[in-house]
Order: sequence, then C-alpha cells, then structure tokens
Amino acid sequence: MREEMSRREAAELLRGHRKPRSPHGWGLLVALWLLAFYEPVVTEGHLRRKNLEFIFIRFSAWEFAGCDKLWAGLVTTLCHHIRQHFGALPLSVFHVLGSRPRFASGFSQREWILKKGTCLRLWGLLLVLAVGIAILLVALLVPGIKDHHALKVVGSAVASLSGSSLLLGAFSILKNFLVSEKKKIERLTNSDRFAGQLGFMSKIRGEVEVLVDFLAFMEVFERRRLRVVLEITSLDLCYPEKVAGVFNAMATLLSDSNAPFIFLLAVDPSVIVPCLEQTGSMKGLADNGYEYLNRAVSLPFSIPEMGARSRLRSVEAAIQTREDLMYRIIAGNVAKTRGVPAAAGWKEADSEAVAWIHEAFRCLHDGSDVLSRYLPDNGASVRRIVNTIPITLRLLLHRSGTAGILSPRAAAAWVVLADRWPCRLSWTLQCLEDSGQSVPVVDSSSKSLWSIFQEHVGELSVLRQPLAKVLSLDGDPELFQEFLARDFPFSAAEARELLGVTVNLDHSIRRHMGLLRGLARL
Repeated sequence: MREEMSRREAAELLRGHRKPRSPHGWGLLVALWLLAFYEPVVTEGHLRRKNLEFIFIRFSAWEFAGCDKLWAGLVTTLCHHIRQHFGALPLSVFHVLGSRPRFASGFSQREWILKKGTCLRLWGLLLVLAVGIAILLVALLVPGIKDHHALKVVGSAVASLSGSSLLLGAFSILKNFLVSEKKKIERLTNSDRFAGQLGFMSKIRGEVEVLVDFLAFMEVFERRRLRVVLEITSLDLCYPEKVAGVFNAMATLLSDSNAPFIFLLAVDPSVIVPCLEQTGSMKGLADNGYEYLNRAVSLPFSIPEMGARSRLRSVEAAIQTREDLMYRIIAGNVAKTRGVPAAAGWKEADSEAVAWIHEAFRCLHDGSDVLSRYLPDNGASVRRIVNTIPITLRLLLHRSGTAGILSPRAAAAWVVLADRWPCRLSWTLQCLEDSGQSVPVVDSSSKSLWSIFQEHVGELSVLRQPLAKVLSLDGDPELFQEFLARDFPFSAAEARELLGVTVNLDHSIRRHMGLLRGLARL
C-alpha cells in the first residue's frame, strides 16, 4: 500500500498537477485561515485525482480487553490517531468554524469559496466592539461628557457584548484543543449514567461524523485522497461479547457510505465464529457465525498455504530475534582472541550449547533438509519452535552431556513433532509408558514410536469423541506418518530420553489419556 501511494504521488506530479501540501509548518497557518474563512468545494478535478495517502492505525483488541466496551476502545483509538496525525489545533478549529465540503455546481474548478456570512459576522462584531470602545473612551476622557453615566453604561455594554461573543468562540476552540475526542468518549463510558444514556450512541456517532467531515476537508486542502486504514488484530483473544461489540463499532463507523475507512480484520474464523454464535448477534441469521462474517466482510482474503521459501523466511525472521545467541558467540570469540581464561569468559559447556543450538537452527533453515518440510505455516508456531529448541538442547546437554545418543538435528525434529502433533505424540508416549508398567514387563526399547502408535491407533479411534478438542490441535495425520515412519524413526529409548527435556508438550494431555485408557479397561 505504501508503494502504491508513492507510485501514484509521482504519477500525479508528472501530469503537472500541483504538489500536495501538509498542515504543518507554514501549511498550518494556511489551513487555519482556510478553516476560518473559506468553505471547501469538491470539484471535478479533485475527483479525478489519483494520488492518495493511507493513514495506518493499528488496533490490538487485546490491549482493550479489560474495558467494559471494547468497541469504545476502537473509536477512541481512531480519534486519537487522527488528532495526532493532523495536529490538535486544526481539528479544534474545525469543531467550531469548519464546514464539510460541498460538491461544485457544474464544471467549476474553484475549490475554495469565501464564507460571506462568517466574514460579515466577524467584521460586524469587530465594528460593534470598536464603536463600544470608542463610546467608552469618549465618556471617560472627553471633558464635559465625563459626568454622563448613561453613555458609560452604553459603551461598556456594547463593548462587553461584542467582546464576549469573540471570547466565546476562542473559548470553544480552546476547549476542543484541551479536551480531545478520545477524552470525551472515555468520559461518557465512565459515567455512572452510562446504562441509562439513551442518546449515547448518537453522541459517539456525532464524534465520528465530525472526524469524517474533517477528513473530507483535509482531502481538499492537501490536494489528495485520504484513507484511514484500521488494522484490527488479536480479536480472537477476547471474550465473545466483546468480539461482537467490535463488529458493531465497525458497522457504526461504516454506516456512512462516504466514510474513508478501510478495516483490515486479521482473525482466525475457527475462533471468531464460535464467539459470535455465543452472543445475541446471531438472531435472525439462524445462529450461523459464518453467515454473519459474510455479511460483515466485504472483501474476504484467506491467506494461502505457506510455501517452502516462505516457511524458511519465517524461520529466519524468528531466528534473528535470538540476539542472545549471537551476542554469546561474539563475546566467546573476543574472549578467545584476548586469551581470557575460561573461568573469566563464558563457560565451556555454554559455548558447546550455543554451537548445538546453531547446528539445530541450521537444519531448520536448510531448504535441502527434510526437516524444513515439516515446519508449520503459522508464524506464531514457528516462533514457538525457535524459542523452544535452545531450552531443549541445554536441558539435554545438562542431563546426558555430549555422550548422549542424540544429535542437535534429532532434538530439533522432536521439538517440531511435539508442536505439530501434541495429541498423537502424547498418546504414543502414554502407550509406551503403560507397556513399561505391564506384568510381565515387555522390553520395548528397540521398538519405533510409529510401530507403537500403529498398535494402539484403534483404541485412540474409540476415544476420539472425549479427545476431540485435543485431536483438533494436531496437524496433517499423513505427514505424521511420514515423519515417524520414514524421515525421523525415533525409537522408544530415544523417546524416553527426550521426554525428560520436552517443555513444549502439555503433559496434562497425557495424564488425561492415561485416565481414559484406565476407565476403558475396567
């Protein structure tokens, strides 16, 4: 969007159109003068303008999840960023003196029309004020008229009335300058009479309309189109009724067909749809959350499955956040070049752990390594794997040392396995544990995990209903088979060694499975 904005700006300049201006510096004085004394006009030339500016506003719903009205947080965020982008003074003057642009009659290219009524009122007030001050001065200073108290009263009254009218306008501007739209809305939501304010939504709607009119004014002033892009994220972390409230706020903001708002709603439908269906928003839509989303979203875009190169870029971005590892390597190299003793520098075990961690990351990032094929498409899952591998390798070295039977690549593969298929892996480990407790004890150390899973997959199928929510966490079952049966055939002995250092697998899942197996065998 930024590239498109720059391209259009350059194309408009090449066509010979006037350069856009900004309400900052000298442009602020021009904007204030036009706000006070001129009315903007939308001409044919303005409608033909192709250059535009995107004003990006990021709204994280999680930051406002604690407030009673999450949708009010969306409106206040919009008001705050618009005020911050253009400045408090132009918006305050617009509240008092500004007017929404009107469309030109015919093909006139005149974009600014003098407000004759405003000018006449202002000059009239100044004239009355000057007359009142003149009368007052005459009554106070001219000999022979000083004793006329009636003249003094008339002069004082005329000067006071005209001066108070001017001061009242200045006070209104100052009030809007000090009290922002965000504070007004927060004051309304914090009011004890909030539940009984029948006109509350109309007041919110009024504030939004002022913003829309102000943006329309600034479009004519800046000589380009303006679009406010609200990026709404983390909505799937909030309570159901608050999720529905954000959709209601979007409907409120978009109720005006000319509203210059673009919403980028980044959500997981599998999480949002159940939230919507738990609220009263579904009445009349047969309680179908997908039907509600289809009505609310005008341009659906489902992110395609991540390709191999995109997965590797995601891994690289996640690895680059591990600056602690980079720093340790650099510090270790400096210590070696300066001949610093090991006790004064980093410990040898820590240096070895860092080397193992980098070897594991290299396997993840190597496109020719089969391990990269099993990386998840979700960026959050990739970051989880990258953050877990260093902990797993450090624990593994602490328990087994370098004499262990596992390599950094195998440990990284185990972390990926636990992240992508937590239910199937937990079931296999529980079956392995139960077989070790059987009488007579059966030695299953040489068995592969895949063979153990195959032996007991029928029992898992029987328990699929009580384990439905846990099974939904697993990835593609065919990839699970390829992972354990062909590419990474972990043995039972390796699984027992890795289980003690596995930190990204919820062990409560395995305990629940053990309980279900015990009940099924009664």
